[in-house]
Parts: sequence; C-alpha cells; structure tokens
Amino acid sequence: MLEAKSLQYAYQSARKFTFPDFACPNGQSLLILGQSGKGKTTLLHLLAMLLKPEKGSISVDGQEVTSMSPRSLAKFRAEQIGIVYQKAHFVNALTVRENLLIANYLADKKTDSAKAEFLAGELGFAEHLSKKTFQLSQGEQQRVSIARALMNGPSVILADEPTSNLDDLNCERVIRLLKAQSEKIGASLIVVTHDQRLKDTFTDRIFL
Repeated sequence: MLEAKSLQYAYQSARKFTFPDFACPNGQSLLILGQSGKGKTTLLHLLAMLLKPEKGSISVDGQEVTSMSPRSLAKFRAEQIGIVYQKAHFVNALTVRENLLIANYLADKKTDSAKAEFLAGELGFAEHLSKKTFQLSQGEQQRVSIARALMNGPSVILADEPTSNLDDLNCERVIRLLKAQSEKIGASLIVVTHDQRLKDTFTDRIFL
C-alpha cells in the first residue's frame, strides 16, 4: 500500500503545491486527474521519490520513505517502484530484451530473461525482443515500458500520462494492461493524467 499525507512542495515561494491525503492499497488502482499546472507531474515525482517533499510523508507497505538516506532511497526505488513515463526512455543501442533487463541491473538483481520473455508474451511483443526499441511502433514501445516497470515485481506502479498520445482503442488497451498486471502482482497502481477519457474507468479518483 502507498500512503501520502500532508504533502507540500514549492519550486519557489509563488508556486507552492499542497496535495490531498490519499492511500492506494495493494492490487488496487487510483486515478489522479488535473489540468496543466495543477501539480500532477510534481506529485508523481514526489511519489517516485525523485523530489523530496518540503512537508508530509510517503510510506510504502508501512515503511516511511521520505526520511531515507539518498543511497537507501535509490535502492528502494529501483526495487519497489515501477515507473511508466509519458515518453518511453530507452537505450537505443540495446535490444528490447536488454532494455527490460536493465531494470534488474539497476536494482542490483540477477537478470531474469525468463521474466522478460513472460512479460513480453503477456503484453504481446514477444516477437520483437531481438529488435531495437526505435524499430517499434508507439503502442509497442508503451507496452515495453509497462513490462520494464514490472520487471522487479514492484510494490507501486506509477504511470505518467500513459494514454495522452493514444487513440481510444489503444488508450483502453493500455489501461486494461496496467490494471491487470498490477492486480496480478499485487501492486498499487497510480495513474496521473489530464486525459478525461479515463475518469469513468477508475472507481477511485482524485481531482487536483
């Protein structure tokens, strides 16, 4: 379970964000909606521990993370947090398979080719594992990004605008995949977006 309480962050005195308290249990999903400038990306970066809140706390499965040392935090993030970025970030010189295995390497875990192949099969890109990521379509790259976020069996999956550049069919497919995979591994799924198409597909919603 991910819990956030009394979170505040300011880039400067004139631009300060105060976020509502919320919790997302294991195996469940939460949608955070808001227009540009409302702090969606800031909140996601706080939850991913890429930014440190000025006030408040974040805990994952009862473990407070905001007070961790930078080294412990980096290790915890690599092992327990799976991030699906709005724009997929891959190493172009590597194959799809190798881009998946990087997640294991960064978490200081043994590379798990079997899991990479399993996720590729589950998400429908098994035939592309030997290709370079730039050879894939946008939708295929999105699925590779989801698989990479799942490689270490994270406790929390954070998705930043995962559907903003997709048509209705692929929008529905990506959200269905994210929900199914998070439920399967018992992870908390948090989707941050301004995409109004998603508001009726999530039971739990927060509007910033």
